[in-house]
Amino acid sequence: MRYPKYIEEDYSFPSFYHVCQTVKNRTLKQADKVLENLLLHRLSREDICPGDKVGIGVGSRGINRISELVRIICRCLKTHGAKPFIIPAMGSHGNADASGQVSILEKLGITEAFCGAPVISSMEVVQLGEVLGEVEVFFSMDALSMDHTICINRIKPHTKFRGPLGSGILKMLTVGLGKHHGAMSYHSMALKYGFDKTLLAMGQNLLKTSNFKFGVGLVEDAYDRIMDIGILEGPSLIKEEAAMFKTAEASLAGLPVQTLDVLIIGQAGKEISGAGMDPNITGRTSDFMEDDFSDKLNATRIAVLNLSAQTSGNGLGIGNADIITEKVFQDLNYETTLMNALTSVSLRKAFIPVRLPTDKKAIQTAFTTIGPVSPNQIRAVIIRDTRHTKEFWASQALISELKTIPGIQIMEMTPLVFDKKGELIAPILT
Repeated sequence: MRYPKYIEEDYSFPSFYHVCQTVKNRTLKQADKVLENLLLHRLSREDICPGDKVGIGVGSRGINRISELVRIICRCLKTHGAKPFIIPAMGSHGNADASGQVSILEKLGITEAFCGAPVISSMEVVQLGEVLGEVEVFFSMDALSMDHTICINRIKPHTKFRGPLGSGILKMLTVGLGKHHGAMSYHSMALKYGFDKTLLAMGQNLLKTSNFKFGVGLVEDAYDRIMDIGILEGPSLIKEEAAMFKTAEASLAGLPVQTLDVLIIGQAGKEISGAGMDPNITGRTSDFMEDDFSDKLNATRIAVLNLSAQTSGNGLGIGNADIITEKVFQDLNYETTLMNALTSVSLRKAFIPVRLPTDKKAIQTAFTTIGPVSPNQIRAVIIRDTRHTKEFWASQALISELKTIPGIQIMEMTPLVFDKKGELIAPILT
């Protein structure tokens, strides 16, 4: 492919500085023991009996230590005498295919061999009700074949809307364990009734009509480590999840600036964010009926250099970027991406941005398409991904501003270094 002459020419990038945000460490000590104690206390009640089959809904998000936590749940259930089964609870992810969803769990380390419980997966659902006069509510047939269903999920701000609840236990019930039908029903009707209102109505219905027993809610800190665990159930679930949501919202680590000329993102992926790259960090979400996140960050150009290995080609969210590399395009499984986009009614997130052959040319294009700005005056940030913003690299033009912000530590200076193929080798985005 031929490119404009100025793209082919060398470009003098500004120096970048390694920047660290000092964030209070709120990591929960011995999270495994905390979870085990909470579970054994909950299981001491007589509503789950020895010999009962218990389905454990597990999603596709990249939750810290998720496989270890699922193994603890399985072990506690077996200690109690119950029989655990792992059920994918991820809506239409994995191309809305039963084996595809098992494959996603395997990549997260969630297997029968490791967790000590069989993984069962089908996309079959049963309609359990109707809310708001026309919204159909579905639930996994695999889950309903159990005596009880529980689930585990991270509670965090959503990537499509803002409200008192975001992504958590209630969403896993309605969308995750609703499988493809539940995800379609929720996202489609949310365009009419609103995302938070539809989520609440569908979730309340399932709390009454399904065999759901309780959820294990997790909150992660700014270091992506577990800071809070809760057992959420019954009439108090919504109130307790809302309280954990506030904790999660307050602990979300974003970038300490509000305006950028260029944001370079090392990788995007579904295990990083349901939107591939979290709009709570990027400020970008431009799809139909989605809330505006531009008060978080306003970046003139966003470039994505890679898809993560764990996203399995699902590039949902790249449409919110301006530029991608040829690597991203080649790694893209467009069928999987499109399935996710259609199910979530997020068509723009599956758009294909301008693509450039290498990291160097992608970054260069981002720098040279913002107008006549000297490289040393360009406000640019490079991040590993939107889950890791405690450390980032900032261009020279940002340093004087960053020095005035409490909790910011300016570290070593580094030039951008590319190999002979034009791939970024410094700074290392790991």
